[in-house]
Amino acid sequence: MNTSQPSRRRFLAGAGAVGAAAMMSSCVTSGSSGAKSQSGKGPVTLQSNLSSPQAKAAMQDLVAAYNKQGDGKAKLNTVASETFRTQLPTYLTSGNPPDLLTWYPGSVADSYAKRNLLLDVGDIWAEPELSGYSKALRTLCTSSSGQKVFVPATYYWWGVFYRKSNFAKWGVQEPKTWDEFMALCETLKSKGVAPIGLGAGGGTAWVASSWFDYLNIRINGAQYHRDLLAGKHRFDDPEVRKVFDKWAEALPYFDPNGTALAFQDATTALLQGRTGMMLIGTFFADSAPKGELDDIDFFRFPVIDAKIPMAEEGPTDGYFASARTGHRDEVKDFMRYLATAPAQETYIKGSSGTALPTNPKAKDSGTPLVKKGRALIESAAEVTQFFNRDSSDALQPTADTALTKFLAKPKEIDSILTTWQRDAQKIWSQ
Repeated sequence: MNTSQPSRRRFLAGAGAVGAAAMMSSCVTSGSSGAKSQSGKGPVTLQSNLSSPQAKAAMQDLVAAYNKQGDGKAKLNTVASETFRTQLPTYLTSGNPPDLLTWYPGSVADSYAKRNLLLDVGDIWAEPELSGYSKALRTLCTSSSGQKVFVPATYYWWGVFYRKSNFAKWGVQEPKTWDEFMALCETLKSKGVAPIGLGAGGGTAWVASSWFDYLNIRINGAQYHRDLLAGKHRFDDPEVRKVFDKWAEALPYFDPNGTALAFQDATTALLQGRTGMMLIGTFFADSAPKGELDDIDFFRFPVIDAKIPMAEEGPTDGYFASARTGHRDEVKDFMRYLATAPAQETYIKGSSGTALPTNPKAKDSGTPLVKKGRALIESAAEVTQFFNRDSSDALQPTADTALTKFLAKPKEIDSILTTWQRDAQKIWSQ
């Protein structure tokens, strides 16, 4: 186990200084209309999208640990991740919503919080369990009116993952630049291996947004990227076209089944050596056999323009509560527990162990992979979240449509970007 406290605090504080204010710019608000009472009968219902086997088991361990340690009681309801994603607005607007839900802080919550659907939990943040949390995380979880509506639990990184044994067998090494990356792809293709796995099919089309995000932050920079997702630039601008021109260079090396396989199946293809590497977040490890994780490594997305500061994707996960809960006191007690070091260590121990805890006193798994991932995030010039997290859940489907069409028909990029801008503008205008 590895604490690395000073460096973790530097990262989280640094994220607030260089990236958090922007990546969290659409601060959330909260309301309490519709709440039935301060306290109600029965356990607190936690609606979770963490449905892969290891993550689900870890959440079960977490709820069991909470139920053993005090008077409060919670019940876990796990929903398939993609079903959860599409049904979340319905959960929050129903007459009898789940009390507590897993999801994301920052701008992604804005579309729900503006409708007074999230519970103000500021009193939790004034208590000892969250006293050591960094300024960056406090900013991420604070609304524009000063209310706090989220409790963070973990964060993670994205990278280009591969099997060390396969790279050794193929006689290749990690690339640092785009040209080296293209040369690696050509070598793998010559060996009969599909160089790049994707996993943007089977309900996980959003995975393709990682390629858009990284190409954009490598070519145009993190600030341009966040401004674009906030509607301050257009998707049919020349700068965005440059992103797709560069992406087109890599398309011949993508797995032909990339838009047919969900990321879980693409993970299997990677582990079996049918693909060489895959741009993905560490959550993919929850779909991999735990015994194979020692053979997994990653490299940072290649440098394209050395003049552009190296930003990385470092999303934060955690919990928000329904403003309509009938168990306000019980929900807050549970959220207070979820913010603690023991709770976060319980989750990390039960899952793949690739997540990093947000509580500064919590220990991560300390594996070489996690140490390398932590170093990646802590050395980043800026930290972004992910496409929908830096914009909104409502904007994500416009990206899914545009990017999957580009992958299928790259020569139609001009009309694709025109349509994307039109669809995005409808979202921004609401």
